[in-house]
Amino acid sequence: MGKPSPDFLSRAYWNGTIKMSLSKFFILCVLHQRPMHGYDVARAVEATTNGCCSPTEGTIYPVLREFEEGGYLTAASEVVSGRERKVYTLTDKGRAAFKVAVEAWMDVTHCLVDAGKMIADAPADEESAGGCCI
Repeated sequence: MGKPSPDFLSRAYWNGTIKMSLSKFFILCVLHQRPMHGYDVARAVEATTNGCCSPTEGTIYPVLREFEEGGYLTAASEVVSGRERKVYTLTDKGRAAFKVAVEAWMDVTHCLVDAGKMIADAPADEESAGGCCI
């Protein structure tokens, strides 16, 4: 028996898919504001998104490692209250990636707004054609 197909009628499916993509974006976003350690990154993402995205340690550290390996951020160890922590700082490449990400998300945002208007404007019994994503 193969992997079950996703339930595309499920709001939870779409929320999870969106949050996975947004987590990477918002990690860049909060690090664009200032360097911080992993726990602070997670809390800052949660605060920035009003709880919409709240990455766990299991999701945030692999993303931070991926960004570090790609040269988008650096990690430096520092001792705080007797505990060693890695403080992550965006590099110039990371700042450029954030700029590209903002532009890409703005394109998608415009498309979503247009799609929302199509749904709001369409008669209940008629499907609408066209739009930027169709």
